[in-house]
Amino acid sequence: MPESSSDDVVRRLYGTPPARFVAARDAAVAEARRAGDPATARRLARLRRPTVAAWLVNLLALRRPDLVAELAGLAEALRSAQRELRGPRLRELSAQRRAVVGALVAEVRRLAAEEPAAPPAGKLPLAEVEATFNAALSDAGVAEQVRSGQLRRAASYAGFGEVPRPHLRLVTGGEEVPAVPEPAPAPSRGGPDRAARTERARRRRALERELAAARTGADRAAAELAGAAAAERDGVAALAALDAELAELERRRAGAEQEVQRARSARRAAERTHAAARRRAGEVEAAIEALTEQTSAAHPTEDGPGDTTGQPPDAGPASGGGQASAAGAAGAAGAAGAAGAAGARGSGPGRRRAH
Repeated sequence: MPESSSDDVVRRLYGTPPARFVAARDAAVAEARRAGDPATARRLARLRRPTVAAWLVNLLALRRPDLVAELAGLAEALRSAQRELRGPRLRELSAQRRAVVGALVAEVRRLAAEEPAAPPAGKLPLAEVEATFNAALSDAGVAEQVRSGQLRRAASYAGFGEVPRPHLRLVTGGEEVPAVPEPAPAPSRGGPDRAARTERARRRRALERELAAARTGADRAAAELAGAAAAERDGVAALAALDAELAELERRRAGAEQEVQRARSARRAAERTHAAARRRAGEVEAAIEALTEQTSAAHPTEDGPGDTTGQPPDAGPASGGGQASAAGAAGAAGAAGAAGAAGARGSGPGRRRAH
């Protein structure tokens, strides 16, 4: 495998979340062996899993190399101003430094939010990430390691001058190469000037340490703020869901109340109809009974106490009278039957009670 392709594989692996790094590395080693490239397989097998902070810095180098290049340019300007002890220029660059580091940390937070395997926002080691960027601004070797996108550990810097390089590990094609010791600074001339510079350097180191501590505290506060904001958003979303559910229940309750009201109105109307039907049935029943009594009074029976002849109804001259009585009874029965039929047509319930 060409060296450039091998470097690309290494960069890709160090852009893999630490939780999946070992599996991805082993798969890359197996692939290199299948391709007949034992040298690349050995190189990849020596890779070690990066810390979460180093992975976040590598992710920035892979996804936003333009921002890392801006960091490298600012680092060179800062080191030049520090060597020449140009106060106004240092103050200007320090302000720019804070802005650049803040922008880099914000971009790292955004990139982490897009990675499903990244820790929650409140648990991101952003303080270590910021410390690494500050170290890169103070040491050219650290800046190059950041630019490579192959960090294994984060760097830290709390003083003035260049940061010791052994705090970082750069993944190379072979064994790790120890950093070359920095040359000792040449002794300065002039006792008073040297003492003044020494005092300024001491004060600057103290201020740099205080600044680093303040930045760490600010970063932790920013992380807590992000976590609180996320919790607030989750709470607002849950409350909105409950409000929507409550509104649906209220709508259904109003519909049920309307159904109950309609059913109550229908019941009351049925009760009124039933009462009117019962009153009408009673009226018809009374009319039928009155008609029956009138019919009975108008056509009495022939076997009453006035019959003293002592003869059979069908014998002698009295048979004509018997036939008349029978005809009268038949007529009365016919009139009663007609009246009963008329009453039956007037009301069903009256008919049943008359029979």
